[in-house]
Parts: sequence; structure tokens; C-alpha cells
Amino acid sequence: MPPITQIHGLLVADRERTADLISSLSGNIASMVDASRLDASDDEHDPEGSTIAFERSQASTLLAAARDHLADVDAALARIAAGTYGSCERCGRPVARDRLLARPTARTCISCAAAG
Repeated sequence: MPPITQIHGLLVADRERTADLISSLSGNIASMVDASRLDASDDEHDPEGSTIAFERSQASTLLAAARDHLADVDAALARIAAGTYGSCERCGRPVARDRLLARPTARTCISCAAAG
């Protein structure tokens, strides 16, 4: 397993980037909502309406994914603090070093992940 300090550093940096992304996306969505309140046009009949609705939907989807990822990062940091990081949550075996480096939020070993 890679040194916990190395993984911890990766997770902390990832958490900061993800929190910044959440802040940015939240601001973008708020701006879109505010802009649509000021505009009396109808998304269904406005030539730009479908584009605006798509952009708002896309930003909302990205925001939800970022929030989920932040929860995964926080859970990994909690496992480090608890001393359980690097053990598969299903079978209890160690999670491979390369898997943890590639995906520091991994909760399961490759075998258990492949089994679904």
C-alpha cells in the first residue's frame, strides 16, 4: 500500500479542487436561475430556450456528481483517520497499491469491484 501521507495529500488536494468546482457550479446555476427570472421568455418557444435548459441541466448534473465525489473523498479521509483505509469494505483484504494511487477513494479491491 502507498504511504498514507501520500494518499492523504492526494485526497486533500482533490477535496480542495472539488469544493472549488462545487462553488463555481453553484454560482453558475444561481446566475442562470436569476437570468431566467429576469427574462419573461418561454423556454419551450424561445429559440434559445432549449440551449438554456440544456446548460442548466448539464450544470446541475455536474454539480450533483461533484457533491457525490466530495462525499467519497470525505469518506476516504475518515477511513484514514479511523485506520481502516486500504482495506476492502466487502472482503477485508488489502486494496492494491496501484488501485489506491489511481483511485484514492476506492472502497473495494478490484475483485470485489468487478463482482459488482
